[in-house]
Amino acid sequence: MSTPTSPDTRQQNGAATESQHGTPIDLGATYADLTGQPLTINGAEVLSIHPDRYKQHGFHFNADNCIACHACESACSEKNGLPPHLAFRKVGYIEGGSYPDMVRLNISMACNHCEDPVCLKGCPTLAYTKYVEYGAVLQDPDICFGCGYCTWVCPYNAPQLDPVKGEVQKCNMCVDRLEAGLKPACVSACLSNALDFGVIENVPKWSQQATVELPGFPDPSISSPNIRFHQTRTLPSEFTRGDGAPVRYYKDRPDSKTYKVGPKKSNEPAEWGFSTLSSREDPLVYFTLVSQMVVAAAVLLFLFGQRGAGAVAQHPGAMAGTLWFLVIVQASALVTSTLHLGKPKYFYRAMNNLRHSWVSREIFTMGAFFHLLGGWAIWTALPGLIPEFLRPFESAIATLLSGGAAVMGPVGIYCMAKCYRIPARPFWNHWHTNGAFYASGLILGSLVVGAIFGVAAWRSWEPVEPVLGNFALPLLGGILLQGAALAAHLRDLTKRTDESTVSRMVMLTRYGKSYYVRYASLGILLLVALTFSIAAPEDIGALLAWGVALILALVHEVIGRALFYAVVIPTTHPAAFFFGNKVFETHARDAGLAQMPQTGVHPTEH
Repeated sequence: MSTPTSPDTRQQNGAATESQHGTPIDLGATYADLTGQPLTINGAEVLSIHPDRYKQHGFHFNADNCIACHACESACSEKNGLPPHLAFRKVGYIEGGSYPDMVRLNISMACNHCEDPVCLKGCPTLAYTKYVEYGAVLQDPDICFGCGYCTWVCPYNAPQLDPVKGEVQKCNMCVDRLEAGLKPACVSACLSNALDFGVIENVPKWSQQATVELPGFPDPSISSPNIRFHQTRTLPSEFTRGDGAPVRYYKDRPDSKTYKVGPKKSNEPAEWGFSTLSSREDPLVYFTLVSQMVVAAAVLLFLFGQRGAGAVAQHPGAMAGTLWFLVIVQASALVTSTLHLGKPKYFYRAMNNLRHSWVSREIFTMGAFFHLLGGWAIWTALPGLIPEFLRPFESAIATLLSGGAAVMGPVGIYCMAKCYRIPARPFWNHWHTNGAFYASGLILGSLVVGAIFGVAAWRSWEPVEPVLGNFALPLLGGILLQGAALAAHLRDLTKRTDESTVSRMVMLTRYGKSYYVRYASLGILLLVALTFSIAAPEDIGALLAWGVALILALVHEVIGRALFYAVVIPTTHPAAFFFGNKVFETHARDAGLAQMPQTGVHPTEH
């Protein structure tokens, strides 16, 4: 990303030529081939003669003037016909200071129509477009299939996932009003002159400053937002949020201009947190764990099969059965992943954005792996289906299918991990995510395949210990990798100054007992792996011990993956006491208040 440019170098004949992020203001000159075309608005083509039609526009917000009247919210909702549970523009606040000098800072924010829109790059269906007209980032709900990934990657919580329609909607910059020479509805409705709009570098006359620094505003380097803040009154050195999020913003030095992020001081004891572990991401818990297990199992079968090791070579029937088992459970994982979508019937749109979206790449690579795995299973288990003209190449094709699956699977897991390495979710944005995904696969894959071949050896009156010993080594590798990733992640979280430190506090309090038990279970699994690597128990005792380890590993991994989704704190601007407050939303659903539309909470949560 371009580094911010000083105002002096951005000025030419008194007018700004570059934005605060060092990119050209004149979009018409940059994208000349896209200018002069009508813009389709509400089904009609419009071609405005607006003099600044091809220049980057954005919002100016005067934090000193905002009185939290919510007129901007109401005007936006009325203009766009939004239901009570959605809002494109939201007014939130933070509070700081001490009595009698308490300070409340109101923040009104919608989509910032960024110069580097991460929602556009992340969307797998190509529902987003960055328009040369006014630099607007527009989204088409009809193309969206409701995966909600744009709501993950956006650091400002601008895209809104509608649980009723199962699709995302967002602020469209009121481009229809701009074409008519008007300002956005929210700006026109503002009572206190807190909002303004125009070419982003044309600072309003009332503003003495134009910065992208405001307590509670996420790191602008994530997406280069087109918003400027005006705030000159003296602020306290620490703020807390009024929306229930256990977050505080603080200065580490009195003379510092920027606020860092940390957790509120908490006296909460460690709890189990089982009641809140389940979330709308439950289908992803199943999809990610099963996919990682299947990939690791396929890789182990390929490697052991290539070198003719142990029971993999001695039990072709178990080999075929294992491959079909992996195909079936992977198919169930792929189907289950569609339950995460608001409009599952449009699942096929997931690969529309291979150029930019890691979600599209994940679906493509995991789909390719699944087909290679299925081909491998058919080729191995049903040799009668092989045409005569292919029989001379039977071994080569089998190697091609199995080797392709063994390569494409790990690539798919890498793409899966990259889906979560996003700056707007700092808790996930650590190499621990990559390490944990591969480690989970090794742990579950080794135990599952080891159990199958261990039973095959026992039923054939063969010694079980050598078979389980083979799979104990990758199991040990997975346990050591996961332990190292967890330890490094926890250590790194203590050094950060972003929302991930809040996630750490939530993990060690609200889910503290579950977290520590998970660590203890990892230690038990380590002892099992070491025992089987050095001197395994004999016969049925070995199988029983391996089975217990498999059950323990399943519990360990399910709790760990549920925690992965439950404790993440996104980077987003503060919400209000009611609307946007996740604590209030939960209470409203539990108490029945969500049945009243005026609460702004829908009874169901997608």
